[in-house]
Amino acid sequence: MDHQHGGDTENKGSISLSGGVAMGTGVMIGAGIFALTGQIAQLAGPLFPLAFVAGAIVTSFSAYSYVKMSNAWPSSGGIAMILQKAYGPGAIAAAAALLMALSMVISESLVARTFATYVLRPFDITGGPLVPVLAVGVILFAFLVNIAGSRSVGLLSLIMAVVKIGGIALFGIAALWASGFQFAAASEASAGFDATGFIASVALAILAFKGFTTITNSGGEITDPHRNVGRSIMISIAVCVVVYLIVAFAVGSSLTIDQIIAAKDYSLAEAAAPALGSAGFYFTVVLAAVATVSGVLASVFAVSRMLAMLTDMNMIPHRHFGMSGPIRSHMLVYTVVIASALAVFFDLTRIASLGAFFYLVMDMVVHWGVLRYLREDVGARASVIILALVFDAAVLAAFTIMKLGTDPAIVFYAAVAISLVFGFQRLYLSRWTAPAET
Repeated sequence: MDHQHGGDTENKGSISLSGGVAMGTGVMIGAGIFALTGQIAQLAGPLFPLAFVAGAIVTSFSAYSYVKMSNAWPSSGGIAMILQKAYGPGAIAAAAALLMALSMVISESLVARTFATYVLRPFDITGGPLVPVLAVGVILFAFLVNIAGSRSVGLLSLIMAVVKIGGIALFGIAALWASGFQFAAASEASAGFDATGFIASVALAILAFKGFTTITNSGGEITDPHRNVGRSIMISIAVCVVVYLIVAFAVGSSLTIDQIIAAKDYSLAEAAAPALGSAGFYFTVVLAAVATVSGVLASVFAVSRMLAMLTDMNMIPHRHFGMSGPIRSHMLVYTVVIASALAVFFDLTRIASLGAFFYLVMDMVVHWGVLRYLREDVGARASVIILALVFDAAVLAAFTIMKLGTDPAIVFYAAVAISLVFGFQRLYLSRWTAPAET
């Protein structure tokens, strides 16, 4: 049976700068606005638009380590490469990379469920078996497009990104205009919302921006990667924070904070109806469908590549289960199966929290590795990396405190899951660290 372990040269240079930006914004906007706006508002209260700004600031500091590393060593599966360069092919690097992969799979299921929720809103369906059925359907669609190759992903991501960014900006401006630029969410008292809640909401806002890692994980397939990986990341973050602010203020201009929280799974569609009427409602539903599909598409592409690289580096076990073809195709299958299972069986509010825990822990491991072992090699400034670590730690602490008060079980599940990931990798690799390969 022919199993190809080829890596970065297979599709080298197949994604342009615009395609990289489209891929990053595809994941960010798909998850950030449609899946997380209501949850962020639930924690931050009337200040929820500013949580997106804070999330962008924290993400920009976090992106510094990834950009420096990607400029030095561009590679498909870039986060795995960063961790391997810092810690060697041991359990710490493998476990942190696996946490990142799992957080991306969680995002796929979250966005897929959001797709189903919005598509079913015109029929006044908010639950039942159709939600997981549609969610699995969009994940399978992403699988088929990814099987077609990197160029298909880049082209379709670019088309969808242009459509949805333009459409969402139009929705936001129109809703603000229709409301007379009033911010209804600020009309209520801020009782029940405090600084801890706002900082905790930044954890979810960071998830809304973590799509930049999709670009990092596909670095070896981007044209002129030493230059364009960093540019793609910063352009994506800048585009998304502008779009997020427009839409957040548009939602807040149409709905009170209680209404946003009540409709947290479909807040944009709920906001469109009073501001723009039935036409605006259906327009928003279509936009949500386009945005979430492109988000699943780009995320499936990136996580399968990262898992393939971990397999090639012998940092995770792999079984073919009778499948032929390249390792990437196998990982594509495994990614889609896990995401589909999550979309069918799990409460996605809790899964979004689990994804935040996984991502923040992984991010801190990356920053510490770059600071401790690679800072001089890549020319990174220690002060910037330390600030990124401080921001991550503050957000993680606030998010943990908030969840201990509202849902302590998810904190326990996260701690157990993270411990199991590190424990499993320690048993598999028999060492925490190893000499990094040059």
